[in-house]
Amino acid sequence: MTAPDVSVVIAAYNAAEMIERAIRSALAQQGITVEVIVADDCSTDATRATVTAIGDPAVRLVTLERNRGPGGARNAGFAAARGRWIAVLDADDTMQPDRLCRMITAADRDDAALVVDNLFVLHADGRIETMFPDALLARTPRIALADFIDSNRIFRSTHNFGYMKPIFRRAFLEDNDLIYDEALRIGEDYLLFAAALAAGGRCMVVPAPGYIYHIREGSISRVLHLHHVEAMLAGDRRFLARFPLAGEAAAAQRRRTRNLQETRAFLALVQHLKNRSFGPALKAALGDPVALRHLAMPVAARWRRLVTPPHRKTVAPRAASSPATAQDYALENKG
Repeated sequence: MTAPDVSVVIAAYNAAEMIERAIRSALAQQGITVEVIVADDCSTDATRATVTAIGDPAVRLVTLERNRGPGGARNAGFAAARGRWIAVLDADDTMQPDRLCRMITAADRDDAALVVDNLFVLHADGRIETMFPDALLARTPRIALADFIDSNRIFRSTHNFGYMKPIFRRAFLEDNDLIYDEALRIGEDYLLFAAALAAGGRCMVVPAPGYIYHIREGSISRVLHLHHVEAMLAGDRRFLARFPLAGEAAAAQRRRTRNLQETRAFLALVQHLKNRSFGPALKAALGDPVALRHLAMPVAARWRRLVTPPHRKTVAPRAASSPATAQDYALENKG
């Protein structure tokens, strides 16, 4: 069979309710040929049956033998991909019909290894907006590694390029042995993007929005826990072991590392306050006063909320070796 232009990889875990919508949007791409690879990460609902029932030969189901998390599922999809390009689509999102053709055309013209575009944000109440201002992307024809790292700092008001959904030239990924870090259950999209840039990949920006980022009612995607930040710090250490940085990129990484350390101190303080552990809370506050100054308002706001009697139990963080859940996919795929 002739290889398709694009392999659209969808990692799925208990996504039966929304995955057909995602697949249909991939199959509806115009001006190019696509295959859709659904990597099912040991779902316990009807995800596999829903995918199989679509009955389109361009849709392939890859069933994982064990739960590997979002990154592991995407790696399985990447390994099965035959397209010249690989696009990652979240199971609860969709794409505009002309998105991939527009991106590939731009990437080929610029000899890019990866290309990103703007995103529509579709709220549960039907409101729609773009994630990045048109003017910002119009003056950003390419994304450099230093700028990408600098944009990925927690609690900043600047725009985070880590939310972008790149498409990758498959040969570039294979030539540079680039895959997702499966030790991470959140933030692996950021690390793969950063690794592609660190390996010398040129990243082109298409300002027009083509990816549709769906925000579901009751989404838990904006919840960040201490163990997530610990995992991101560990992932960054593995990234730096492979890609020693210099110059502006190294300076940006130092700022990101410091930001994650401050965030870790803040979340540790909040956790101690939740647990009424005032001694450890004071120790955490004294241990990183810079973090407290940086996050003074969030601490004050959370303190006012936390000193009132709790209405729900505090759930202990899940061990890193535990199977991925739908929450992991929501946290990873939605920020």
